[in-house]
Amino acid sequence: MHDHSLKHLNPRAPLVLDTRDLPRSPGAMRVIQRAVRAPADLGLELIGVPEGADLTLDLRLESVSEGVLVSGTASGPVEGECGRCLRPITDVVTVSLQELYAYENSATEETTEEDEVGRLQGDLLDLEPALRDLLVLALPNHPLCRADCPGLCPECGVPWDELPAGHRHDQIDTRWAALAELTPDPRTAAPETGP
Repeated sequence: MHDHSLKHLNPRAPLVLDTRDLPRSPGAMRVIQRAVRAPADLGLELIGVPEGADLTLDLRLESVSEGVLVSGTASGPVEGECGRCLRPITDVVTVSLQELYAYENSATEETTEEDEVGRLQGDLLDLEPALRDLLVLALPNHPLCRADCPGLCPECGVPWDELPAGHRHDQIDTRWAALAELTPDPRTAAPETGP
């Protein structure tokens, strides 16, 4: 759920929309198409929208009896790293948005919990909490550079697809290391000669 706690909104913030020129009669509509700078921490540990990247908003603001219904899409670039091989990942994420922002002192404000519905502050609405929820939920928890990424060799840390076929590391249990010194390595030992 969104955090719609009432804080003073900055009308110059990129994701704060001004509805002054939207008449408060049901059915009135306004279209917004713009690019805004992405806020900080818009993502997960391994992948997210870089701070300051362009988010493209294609929105429709529509007056309804209880407030302003915002619907449309938002898209932006994502960057991160593969959860298996740690290679860089770049992609684009697009989310669909539909959120009601209730007028102050409306019946919706009276009949819903504070975090159920967005609230208008005067003529301003804050799109960031709803957009943040949608974008973060659209990102993969475990991003992959490709579906069949084999990951890294656990011994040398090189991506498996960069290693030759049959790549392996000999594992010697430290408890038996002293015995391994007593036995010659068959790969390097001289061939035995018969009598």
